Amino acid sequence: MDRAVTAKEDLASRRRNAALQRQSFDGDDLASVSLQQLWFTRCSFRGADLRHATLDGCHFKLCDLRGANLRGASLRGISLAGCDLTGADLREADLTGARFGQVRTGIPPHGLTNTTGIKLDNAILRDLELDQVIGWPITE
Repeated sequence: MDRAVTAKEDLASRRRNAALQRQSFDGDDLASVSLQQLWFTRCSFRGADLRHATLDGCHFKLCDLRGANLRGASLRGISLAGCDLTGADLREADLTGARFGQVRTGIPPHGLTNTTGIKLDNAILRDLELDQVIGWPITE
């Protein structure tokens, strides 16, 4: 019998710069997954476990990452445009060179990245770029 492929195995097997659209990874165990600069559009990662994942150079456009656990993840050079990160855990994550931006929808605040309530304790924020982000600056 063939064993079902997990979401983690499926994502890890994708070639560099592969594009994924409208897929749900809600609540999935993606801890320690290593991705090849994938492009996500309108994908959902609500409550997904992405602890210690390597997402360097990945692009997220209009994605839902509410409540995602990205603690200790490598997010170097990641691009988040029009994404919802409300309540996401990015403690100890490496956000070096990451870009949090917007998607021009013509209907603000739609298309703006939302960082309301994210946790950034001990995160590396070197060369972080922000463009019209909701919920920033982070206040304790």
